[in-house]
Amino acid sequence: MFVRALSGLAGLFLGLMLAASAAAQVGIGFGGVAYDARQPVEVTADNLTIDQSTGQAVFSGNVIVHQGDLRMAAGEVRVIYSDVEGRRSVDEVVATGGVLVTRGADAAEGREARFDVASAMLTMAGDVLVTQGPTAVAGDRLVVNMRTGNGSVEGRVRTVLSTGEDP
Repeated sequence: MFVRALSGLAGLFLGLMLAASAAAQVGIGFGGVAYDARQPVEVTADNLTIDQSTGQAVFSGNVIVHQGDLRMAAGEVRVIYSDVEGRRSVDEVVATGGVLVTRGADAAEGREARFDVASAMLTMAGDVLVTQGPTAVAGDRLVVNMRTGNGSVEGRVRTVLSTGEDP
């Protein structure tokens, strides 16, 4: 049995379908604009540490990452690179220390977030809370395909469903 829980928002985590299981499906529009990995990424932080031997860059202290109208804030952001034929590219971004991801008025927060660049999969874990206007969905884990907008909230999902009728 599926119930349409969220509608009318073309922002972060646009729709929510609740199933009888402990998972909820989420459709994400991110402000009505598809995720565009070609946009430049701007990072600000108190500190930056680069380790050439491991292929990692660690931004720490009040980290803010912007890409278009997508924003991520965290205590620490680790950027993991790969080296293919002498050319480095970003493989994964791992954020920890109270992560907040926003786009417009929509937001998701959790203890940590992982973004796999190749698959465009964003995974948030640890007391995840997704808000869209007056609606909130909480769970243990959020997985979102940034290209398609498909996703799920897992692990003891909690929300309040409006019937559309006045009490």
